[in-house]
Amino acid sequence: MKNKNNYVAIMAGGVGSRFWPMSKTSYPKQFLDILNTGKTLIQSTYDRFSTFIPEENIFIVTSAEYVSIVREQLPQLPIENIVAEPERKNTAACVAYMSFKLKKMNPKANMIVAPSDHLIADLDLFSNTCKKALDYTARHYAFVTLGIKPDHPNTGYGYIQFDTERNTNGVFKVNRFTEKPDLKTAKEFLSEGNYLWNSGIFIWKAEDIVDAFWEHFKFMYDLFQEIESDLNTDREAKAIGEVYSKCPSTSIDYAIMEKANNVFLIPSEFTWNDLGTWNSAYDNFSKDKEMNASNSNSAILVDSKGCLVHSNEQKLMVIGGLEDLIIVNTPEALLICKKENEQHIKEYVAKVKEVKGILYI
Repeated sequence: MKNKNNYVAIMAGGVGSRFWPMSKTSYPKQFLDILNTGKTLIQSTYDRFSTFIPEENIFIVTSAEYVSIVREQLPQLPIENIVAEPERKNTAACVAYMSFKLKKMNPKANMIVAPSDHLIADLDLFSNTCKKALDYTARHYAFVTLGIKPDHPNTGYGYIQFDTERNTNGVFKVNRFTEKPDLKTAKEFLSEGNYLWNSGIFIWKAEDIVDAFWEHFKFMYDLFQEIESDLNTDREAKAIGEVYSKCPSTSIDYAIMEKANNVFLIPSEFTWNDLGTWNSAYDNFSKDKEMNASNSNSAILVDSKGCLVHSNEQKLMVIGGLEDLIIVNTPEALLICKKENEQHIKEYVAKVKEVKGILYI
């Protein structure tokens, strides 16, 4: 049976600008089927958690402008389980909102906070890992995160150093968090062997993370404490609008996790990819003998190597004599850039906005 005290808050408010032009502000990547699986990323995430979290305890936290898309893609979700943020204020505000809301709803609430746009395989292993974390936080004053063993020195992920000597049944004490490092530092982390990638998946009791806001981020605690009586009532939306207008934009890592001394980690074995960039999508597509990856039957690659071609149109595309390019075709825009320059896509989007306005972003 599913534990009625277990909840998940799935964060789905981002704009996914690094997946432009397929991902646009009006319809970002969590609502797209990036890898042609037959389900969008948010649908896959919902299905993943519904195997061990009561369906009435699954909440989607998204921007107010995306509520209708969530309702369309997850019609089985009660409307009250779609939580609308009036502004984008990063993950600390999102976590504070949901922890206060769930604590009032159920003082015993034990919750997972997870992104909506990750690719996770080995679903039984994933659910067992989450249940292990939920069991630990139910019995301890602890914040648990799931760490991913790095297989290369990725500079796009955060890293978590853990104490390999201090663990209880495979739950390890965390020493420190490190934001995205440079390549030299990432290589050092891999060689040391006690650093894992930060998956961005966190587990804790709602009342415990509320207490942590009181201890480490009193300003945000006070904002939400003041409107606690309005949560889960018809006054909630108005109250949250006022609170968010005052909230600083900061991450939960910076606000709480880097400061708390009760942070733990479970080294996780399931296959994980945050699908943060086109290169991460390339890694998950099947490839031909020249290491080209394409989602389209309308693309013909000749004397080309290491290219990613993504198009949802039937228009014939011929790519000849090219290497290591990202080529993304949509009805409104075409992106062609070197794979090594994928971190510049945000800059390209900014340039498009400067030259063409918001029509194409």
